Amino acid sequence: MPKLKTHSGAKKRFNLTKTGKVKRARAFKSHILTKKDTKRKTGLRQAAYADATNVSAIKRMIPYK
Repeated sequence: MPKLKTHSGAKKRFNLTKTGKVKRARAFKSHILTKKDTKRKTGLRQAAYADATNVSAIKRMIPYK
C-alpha cells in the first residue's frame, strides 16, 4: 500500500490524544479582539474536542499523527 499524504492544514490544526480523541483550538481568537470581553477571550484559550461527525474525516487527513 502506498504512503498517504498528510493534509497540511489539518496537521497544523488538530492533534490526537492517547485515547484517540481529536483535539482542536477554538475559533474567533485571531483578530478583532478589542470588542470581545476578557472573560470570553479567556474561554477561547481552552482546547476543545472535535465533533463526532467530523472525527473520521479529520483522522483520514492526519494518518501519521
